[in-house]
Amino acid sequence: MLKQENKTDVIVVGAGPAGISCAITIARSGKEVVLIERGLFAGSKNVFGGAIYTQPTKEIFPNFEQEAPVERCTVKHNFAILGEVDSTTISYRKNDNTSYSVIRGKFDRWAAEEARKAGVYLVEETVVRELIKQKNKVIGVKTELEDFYADIVILADGVNSLLAKQVGLRKAIETKDVALSVKEVIKLDKDVINQRFNVKDNEGVITEIFGGSMLGVLGLGFMYTNKESVTIGLGITLNELVDSKISPYEYLENLKQQPSIAPLIEGGELKEYSAHLIPEGGYRKIPKLVDNGVMIVGDAAMLVNNLHWEGTNLAMISGKLAAETAIDALDNNDFSKKMLSLYERKLKESFVLKDMKTYRDLMSVMHSRKMAFLSYYFKKINAFFEMFTSVDSVPKKENFRKFIKSIFTDRSIVELFKDCFAILRLLWSILL
Repeated sequence: MLKQENKTDVIVVGAGPAGISCAITIARSGKEVVLIERGLFAGSKNVFGGAIYTQPTKEIFPNFEQEAPVERCTVKHNFAILGEVDSTTISYRKNDNTSYSVIRGKFDRWAAEEARKAGVYLVEETVVRELIKQKNKVIGVKTELEDFYADIVILADGVNSLLAKQVGLRKAIETKDVALSVKEVIKLDKDVINQRFNVKDNEGVITEIFGGSMLGVLGLGFMYTNKESVTIGLGITLNELVDSKISPYEYLENLKQQPSIAPLIEGGELKEYSAHLIPEGGYRKIPKLVDNGVMIVGDAAMLVNNLHWEGTNLAMISGKLAAETAIDALDNNDFSKKMLSLYERKLKESFVLKDMKTYRDLMSVMHSRKMAFLSYYFKKINAFFEMFTSVDSVPKKENFRKFIKSIFTDRSIVELFKDCFAILRLLWSILL
C-alpha cells in the first residue's frame, strides 16, 4: 500500500535544465512536486559547453536576461578547421541576442532558487537508488535516506540513467553512442578577453573547433568566452578513446597548443577542470520515453542535436512538455502509459524530435566516413586557402590545376565516390 506521509503529486529526479524546467512548470500550475538532486547543490555536478539559448530559456524563465547570472551575450560564432599547424576560421557576427554563455554552477543554482520560489520542494545531496513499482506502475523512489511516493516520477538523471535502465525503458549505451567531454575554465582578465576576441564588455564568442588533435577522430572542440574566463574543451566518442589509447586530457592539451588556439588563452590561470558524458546516438537511439507512472526527459532521453550543438534547449523544452503532460494526467487522475504518451506526441509535434529526425542518419554516416570528413577534407580546405593566399611567382592557373588534381590523386576514385554517396544519403534524409 502507498505510504501517504511521503506522498506528493510528482517527483523529478535530477536538477539540471530538464529537471528544473519540469519541476517549476508543474509547481506554477499549483501541483505538488519534489525535485531530488544528488549533488551538494543544483549545478554542482552539471557540466556542459557553456551556452544557453534565449528563446527556449525564456519559455521557462521569461526575465532571465535581467535576473539570471549570465556571462556574455553571443555576438560572434566562429568555425575553426585546424590542421596539424595551419587553420581556417570562418566567423559569423550576430545582430541579436540568441544565446548567452553561463557558468552552470551559478546558473543552475539561480534556477533552483527560482523553482523554490515557485513552490518546488528541492531535496539536495540525496541519491535515488531505485524506483518503486507496484502492479506494473512506478509509484515512487528509494533514496539512501527514505522513500518518496508520487503519482508520477520524471527521470532527468542524465545520460547514464540507471533508473531508466532499471525499469526497462532503455538499454545499456554503446560506446559509439556516447562521448566524453572534458573542459577547462581558464581565468583571464576581462580586457584581455575583449582584445583577443575583438569584442566589447558583455559581448561573447562561441568557437566550434574541428580537426587539430582530433583529425580523423569522431570528436569536436569548443571555446566560449565568459566575463573573466574562457572555457575550452572537446568531446570524443568513447569507442574512439578506447581505440586511440589517448586520454581525453591529452587531446585537450594538444588542442590548447595549436598555433591558432594557444595565443587566445596564453597567460591564463586554470580555474576548473571537469568531464561529462554526452549522448551522441541521435534520433535512432532515443529510448522508450514513457511507461505507467514514469517519463524520461533531457539527456536521460538521449535528446541532443549534436550537429547544432544543442542540448540545454532540448532538455528545457522536453522538461516543460513532460510537465504539461503530468499536469493533464493529474487533472484526469490517470497515470497510465496511454495517458503519459501525450508527452511523446508533444515531443513529435515540437522542434525537438523533428530536428533530431532530420539528422537521423548523421552519426552512422560520420562513423563510416570519419577519416574522409574529419581528416582528409579538413586538410584539403586548409590546403586550398594556403594555395589561394600564397604568392610564389607561379601562375595562379597552374596552382589551381595542381590543387584540383591532388583531390583525385590523394584519394582514390572509389573512396571519392563513397564520400559523395554518403553526402547524398545525408542530404536525402535531411531534405525529405
